[in-house]
Amino acid sequence: MAYPASDKDARLKPRSWLIPLAAALLVLSAALAAAPALSGGPEHWAGVALLAALAVAALIALPLLRRRPATVTAEPDFEAMVRALAEPAAIVADDGSIGAANEPWRALIGAHRRLQRTPLAAAPALLRAASRDGHASERAELGGPQRLDVSRLDDGRFLVRLSPEPKTPEPAPKPVAASLASATQAGLDAFAVASPFGAALIEGEDPFSGDILEVNEAWTGIAGEAPTPHSSLGPLLTDKSREDATLRLAAGGIGPFEVTPAARPDSISHLYVARRAGRCVAYLVDVTEQKQMQAQLAQSNKMQAIGQLAGGVAHDFNNLLTAILMNLSELETRHPLGDPSFDGLSRIRENAFRAAGLVGQLLTFSRKVTVQRETLDVGELISNVTVMLRRLLPESVGMDTDYGRNLPQVRADRQQLENAVMNLVVNARDAVRGHGGGKIVVRAARVLERDAAGLGYEGAPMGEMALIEVADDGPGIPPDVLPKIFDPFFTTKPVGEGTGLGLATVYGIVKQSDGWISVSSKPGEGATFRIFLPIYEPPVLVEPPAPAPPKGRTTARDLSGVGRILFVEDEDAVRRVAARLLRARGYEVIEAADGEEALLIAEQNAGQIDLMISDVIMPGLDGPHLLKAARPFLGDAPVMFISGYAEAEFSRVLEGEVGVSFLAKPIDITVLAEKVKQALQGG
Repeated sequence: MAYPASDKDARLKPRSWLIPLAAALLVLSAALAAAPALSGGPEHWAGVALLAALAVAALIALPLLRRRPATVTAEPDFEAMVRALAEPAAIVADDGSIGAANEPWRALIGAHRRLQRTPLAAAPALLRAASRDGHASERAELGGPQRLDVSRLDDGRFLVRLSPEPKTPEPAPKPVAASLASATQAGLDAFAVASPFGAALIEGEDPFSGDILEVNEAWTGIAGEAPTPHSSLGPLLTDKSREDATLRLAAGGIGPFEVTPAARPDSISHLYVARRAGRCVAYLVDVTEQKQMQAQLAQSNKMQAIGQLAGGVAHDFNNLLTAILMNLSELETRHPLGDPSFDGLSRIRENAFRAAGLVGQLLTFSRKVTVQRETLDVGELISNVTVMLRRLLPESVGMDTDYGRNLPQVRADRQQLENAVMNLVVNARDAVRGHGGGKIVVRAARVLERDAAGLGYEGAPMGEMALIEVADDGPGIPPDVLPKIFDPFFTTKPVGEGTGLGLATVYGIVKQSDGWISVSSKPGEGATFRIFLPIYEPPVLVEPPAPAPPKGRTTARDLSGVGRILFVEDEDAVRRVAARLLRARGYEVIEAADGEEALLIAEQNAGQIDLMISDVIMPGLDGPHLLKAARPFLGDAPVMFISGYAEAEFSRVLEGEVGVSFLAKPIDITVLAEKVKQALQGG
């Protein structure tokens, strides 16, 4: 910036007429000095030349003096500039020292010689940024929002200013209640109109009696019908659900109220109510599928809990039945045929086996029975079952069979699957017999997956499947009973005529066979049960498999009924009577009450045990893990497992074991003695 010259500088500036005068006087002086030299001869010419050179130099210098500028550049007065600013400002060196500051700065920051880090923590970083970029700025809090600006003045000095932070005016928020009130007065807002749930604008404070002014498109689909002019919400709901919602609304609730639309009695919806400015908005959300999923989950949990209970009860009950049957066998040896007590003992045995059948149903339902799968032809299976079932049907009940073409094969337990079909036929027999008679149709077919879906199949995709169908023309199943028919202990038969386990057992068998069961029925039109099973395609063998080597012991054993047996059973009644009866048949029996005791005995009698009989489920060390631990002490001795129930997966624990057999409870001593002899003989 150029500043005007001072008065002193003006006085030192040469006058314009003095320079020509000085030049003229200089030339005249040179001429007068050269005159004597010129008259003196050549020896004085050197002096003349010197005078001429001085004259020329003077003439050249004089014009330069005339060109001297009229102004000079003065240093800016930054201190005066800072004092003139109304906002807090200071001149700061790059090391943070303050060279000058105005009164607003000292009033706000204080009279300090250096920048203070407490109020101006960002100043050092801003100084570095301004040294690089020329300017830097950042927000600072000093008695309110401030703006700290730093500008570079020259090398090493900066102008630091504090100015109020500009505030952006924000529009005042519109009250939510006011916006809703205005929207309600005008009608449903855009969100409610386009929402996937139902929305209705209702006149008045009572949503059930006021006139419906407007509904969105989703309302009709959820409620089942569109409201007519001047209609109200109350008649659109069933009486009971409306009464419950009215009571909860009067108590101050806003929802959700569980209601049932009158036009869709099989659906369930949640109702929400919002009151605004003399009107209310009712929101209707369809939760039918959600409720169905919750019911299915609850049913699944209930069935699982009942299955666990049934399996535990069956296990304990089988132990009791085993003790009863073994004691009964002992009594029968003392009271043979012809003894007055023989008939009573026979009836006890008959009832014990009936109880064992009931326990078997419990085990099947709980899916805790050992499955012995085999390849079955569906047509042959149905043919064998119907031959037996015709003897159970009265003359008033007819039965037809319908075999489809190209019937498939399945992998299932033959006895269980026959039991399932028999239960369904017996159930149909009881239904039509109580109706005065009728007909039962048993059908077997191969169906495609798309056809199975139309017949009630809802399981995982498995391509083609085998269908076993049992239909009757009886009175049918009431709609309120239909969801409960597979529940255990549920029956519609009179007291004393049903256990409530027939259909539950069928359900367990089908599920354990990796299948699906469905039922369709209408009152007065009979009922149809359908079992869907995955088709089994046997592998194609290039050459016949080599015959398995015969099982047998490497060393000869005495077949006369002698041998040392380790009998492991946690139920005292079963262990003691079985051990006593086996000793009576010539065997030496060592008893163990649990797996740990049995392992210790096996170690003490290493290589001297001919057979180990063990329960599967025991507290502590169970049967399969006992075998793994005791195998080094048993050598190649056979092992027989007995149990009230056995998981189908228990064989995985025994993978790689040989000479292992299984005997399901309840058992009597005759069966046990035969199995022991076969095991000791290697059969």
